[in-house]
Parts: sequence; structure tokens; C-alpha cells
Amino acid sequence: MEFLFDTATLSRMQFALTAIFHMLWPILTTGMSIFLVIIEGIWLKTGNPQYYYHARFWSKLYVLNFGIGVATGIPMEFQFGTNWAGFSEAVGNFFGSIIGFEASWAFMLEAAFLGIMIFGWERVNPTIHFLSTIFVAVGANLSTFWILTANSWMQTPAGGRLVEGKFIVDDYFQAILNPFMGVSISHMFFATLETTLFLIGGISAWYILKNRHPEFFARSLKVVLAVAIAVAPFQIYLGHLSGEQVYRYQPTKLAAMEAQWETIPAGQSADWSLLAWPEDKAEKNTWEITIPNALGYILELKPILPEPVQGLKAYAPKDRPHQIGLVYYSFRIMIAIGFLLAGLMALSVLQWLRGKLAAENIGQQWGLLWFWILCAPLGYIAVECGWIVRCVGRQPWIVYGQIRTVDAVSNIPASNILTSLIGFSVTYSILFVAVLFFGRRIILRGPRFDLPIPGLEQPAVDTSPGQFIPDERPVEAQQ
Repeated sequence: MEFLFDTATLSRMQFALTAIFHMLWPILTTGMSIFLVIIEGIWLKTGNPQYYYHARFWSKLYVLNFGIGVATGIPMEFQFGTNWAGFSEAVGNFFGSIIGFEASWAFMLEAAFLGIMIFGWERVNPTIHFLSTIFVAVGANLSTFWILTANSWMQTPAGGRLVEGKFIVDDYFQAILNPFMGVSISHMFFATLETTLFLIGGISAWYILKNRHPEFFARSLKVVLAVAIAVAPFQIYLGHLSGEQVYRYQPTKLAAMEAQWETIPAGQSADWSLLAWPEDKAEKNTWEITIPNALGYILELKPILPEPVQGLKAYAPKDRPHQIGLVYYSFRIMIAIGFLLAGLMALSVLQWLRGKLAAENIGQQWGLLWFWILCAPLGYIAVECGWIVRCVGRQPWIVYGQIRTVDAVSNIPASNILTSLIGFSVTYSILFVAVLFFGRRIILRGPRFDLPIPGLEQPAVDTSPGQFIPDERPVEAQQ
């Protein structure tokens, strides 16, 4: 097919592949670092050894994700020089410094204290170890801050101007504090935390269904649930704020998200498209199911919109996004998952209040536990869909309204990009299988209860039935 040999298209495909794959791992490291701070803090506060063993167990998955995240993040950033030289040359004096802050401030902080967090349990004072865990969490989430700052600037460029094809910074802090910055960082922060919570909850539910240390994993499930009570509904609210920002600053993206072809004038109510089948070439939806007057409530929490909702036809084809169906359905999948996870949280809280999540009867809640298991990977899907909406919906601009994507690509043969794209596809497939293999081994082995606890001469092993009995069989036997 002809488009496969287009340099810009292949570069976009390669960056999409590397970004989507890389995103899987920082999602968990940023969210789980906060979970580890909570768990270790509870252990230091209560002295309960269960929380100590939780910290030791879950940190194994953290290290696995951290390693693969580093390995896949570096090639992704190199593409700004190899595939997107025009972009780097135009905005490098601002964008490059922000990426540099992420490496020097965030990644270095996280990496510097990671060794103490993993290997320092029996070598440093518990308070020092706890501080190391906190610094790892700060470093991990600083990465989110700087990456989202850079990407938000691409969505709503501020603080300078383009002069002869180069961005000149007039106000550095205004560029950092661009209109998208605050909500974008908050939305991503809670997305990583929510994804981590429901993954940990799903793994805990699997252990409980297998009757492997049910009291131990009932405790982690309750910690997850206690945090999710605040996180899940607030994430939905942040999603609403993000939609408001798109309405104000990126009308073409909103039109793609809603498959809205005709302009809705200000002062009128607008239907919300629940499901549709957009046709780019025909510039219409083949079929559509709408909810009357709902779009105003979604965007402004009121029926009448104060500003018009621009339709895609209001813009020339070269000035609006294509792949409308991809943007449209990615947005709806993200929304559906957000409400589904909030519903699971509400149902679980109800069962908790009814006393159904106590250690002695939680194993009987097999339907609820299976619900947690099935929802465990959904946060990842929601985050990836959100980034598809964010980046594909921004097209045809790499810097919204100022620099076109086709003008930012490097002048290199398409065949070179095709070769590297195939190489990345093969390598990342191998890495993905390897992560699943080692992650499965960690989960099958389960927690170790024979580890010495700092401050105690012997491990605090509880040998009561079904609880702190170490499973020392080979992995094959545990299956």
C-alpha cells in the first residue's frame, strides 16, 4: 500500500508503537510507588508485619516495570532527533529543556533511591528506608509532571512565538503553565493511580479465589478500596474538566471526539452522540444513537452551550483531524471504563459495609472477586485510549495551530523507517512476552513470609490456617 512508504505516516506509526508500549510500564511505577508509600507508612505506624510483607511483595512488580520502562523510554525519546528533527529544531529550546528536566530531576531522583528501597530493608534504618520510598515516588511522579507539561504545551502552546519557523520563548513560566498543564497533569496522575489500584485489587482477588493467604490479600484489597473511594469518582470529574478544556481550546479535536460534522450555534442545546459510525470521506455518520440535550451537561453542566460547537465541516480537510472513528470510539471506551471502575468501587464498598469482605467470608464473594480480576487490565486500556484521543485528535498539528506534523518530520527515506518499525515491533513483542513471563512467576510464587523484619531477630511468621504459610514449592508445582 502506498501510505506505508510515506515518511511522515511511518514516523507517526513508529512513535505510536513505541509510545503505546512504553506507556504500559510508567503507568504502574508511578501509581505503585504511591501505594508502596502508603503500605510502608502503615507498617511503620502500626508495626503490623502483614504490611511489611506487602511492601516486599509488591515492590517486585515495581522493579520489573521500572526496568522495562527505562529500556523502552530511551528509544522513544531518541526519535525526536532521528524521526522528528524538524520539530526538535523548531521548539528544542523549550521542549528539549523540559525533557531534560524529566531526565535530570525525575528519573535520576527515582533511580538514585531505588537501590535503597529495594536492597536496603536490612541495611538502613526503617525511617531512612521509608524516606527512600517517598523519594522514589516523588521521582516517578515528577516524570509525569514534566512529560505532561511538555505534551500540554504541544496542545496549547504559550509563552512565546514562532519566528521564521523557530519558537522563541518570551515567558518560560507562562510556557510551562500553559492552559492544558494543570488539568492534564492531575488527570494523568489519578489515571496511573487508579490503574495501579485496580490491578493490585485484581491480583489480590485472584489470590483470595485460589485460597492462597486470603486474610493477607483481603487486607491489600481493602487498602486499594479505601484509596479508590476518593480516586475513582474524582478521576471522572477530572475527565469532565479535560473535556471543558478541549471545548475551549481545541474545537477540531472536540468535533472529532463527538463525530460532529455540522456546527451547533451558541445558545442552543445539543444532543450527545452515544454511538455512531463516522464516515470520513462522506463527511457524515452512517448511523447514530443520540441522547437529547446531553452535550451541554457533559461540557458545561447546563443544557445551553454559551459558545458554538464547531463542526468538522467548518474547517478545510487539511486543517482537521482524520481517523474520526478511532478518536470517537477511543474517547467512549475511556469514559465507559472510568464509570465501570467507579461502579466496581461502589459495589465493593457496599459489600464492605455489609461485612462481606471480612477474611472469613470474602472468599464466598466469587462474583465480586471475578469482577475485580476482569477489571484489572481495564485501566491500561483507558489510559492508552486517552492518549490516542489526545494525540490523534490534535492532528494535523504537532504543535496545535502552529506547526504541522508533516513539516516536523525528518528528511530520511521511508524505507529506513519501515526497517526500524519492524525491528521495534519484533523487539517489543519479545519484551512483552518476557514481562508476562516474569510477572507471572512473581505472582505464582506469591509473598515470602520468611524474610527478616527490621528490628526483629526472627521473621514474624503467622502459621494460622490459610494465612502466613510460605509456599516454598517450585513454581511448576504451585501451578
